[in-house]
Amino acid sequence: MPKSVLKRTLMNTVPQPRDAGLTDHLRFENTPMPMAAMAVDYAHNEFIASHFHRRAQLLYAIEGVMIIASASGRWVVPPTRGVWLAAGLEHTVQMSGNVKMRTVFVEPGTEPLPDESCVVEITPLMRELILAAIHVPTDYVNDSRDARLMRLLLDELIALPVLPLYLPWPRDTRLARTCDRLMQAPCDDAIIDDWARDAGLSAKTFQRRFARETGMTFGRWRQQARLLQALEALARGEKIVNVALDHGYASQSAFAAMFKRHFGVPPSAFYR
Repeated sequence: MPKSVLKRTLMNTVPQPRDAGLTDHLRFENTPMPMAAMAVDYAHNEFIASHFHRRAQLLYAIEGVMIIASASGRWVVPPTRGVWLAAGLEHTVQMSGNVKMRTVFVEPGTEPLPDESCVVEITPLMRELILAAIHVPTDYVNDSRDARLMRLLLDELIALPVLPLYLPWPRDTRLARTCDRLMQAPCDDAIIDDWARDAGLSAKTFQRRFARETGMTFGRWRQQARLLQALEALARGEKIVNVALDHGYASQSAFAAMFKRHFGVPPSAFYR
């Protein structure tokens, strides 16, 4: 990470505001009300260092892409999608593009919400509810319009569909180094024997350990990694043909076919 990248540690500290728009997140976590929403904007490449929140949270960006990383995996969160983070999960956030982040904090036990962190689709109704919720005071009154708005937001959150935008991460340091190298060079087509040799393992042991730690084969993991990195490039406005070639695909049509099988829509339609 370049030294010029701003790092902001949120755990057990109050972030120093860059301007009047930066809000103290602790006020939103410590409110007696079960839910609270806040808005913070970040510049391209800003980085939020490892931290956790007492409350569960829904992270959503009306602009830009967020890459959330934890010890167990990574989530790529483009516009029109959000990520649900379980309470207490240590994570970092990397901004790709100028990010307008909108966060909803939810007190644990408020509803039978997902126990596992995941990426969810943000419907048009959910988007408008989030945008309205950031204007709701943290001390809103029960049985008021604000309380009913937050209740509707919670009902919609429970119903949001989960999306395949998660990349599990191995804990074995040798496998993790392999994954790091692949993320740096997604077009690398080295065969599994080469990756296993670099990790100091036999191909059989490499494959067995990788599947045990990530829940998927190495080949499937590499495919998932390429597709998620491609989402970031597409969000930056890069041409589809360049994204395809830069991420290990022989042609734009091959990339488009794989993309549609995975996400249900062609690359040209994903951000519409």
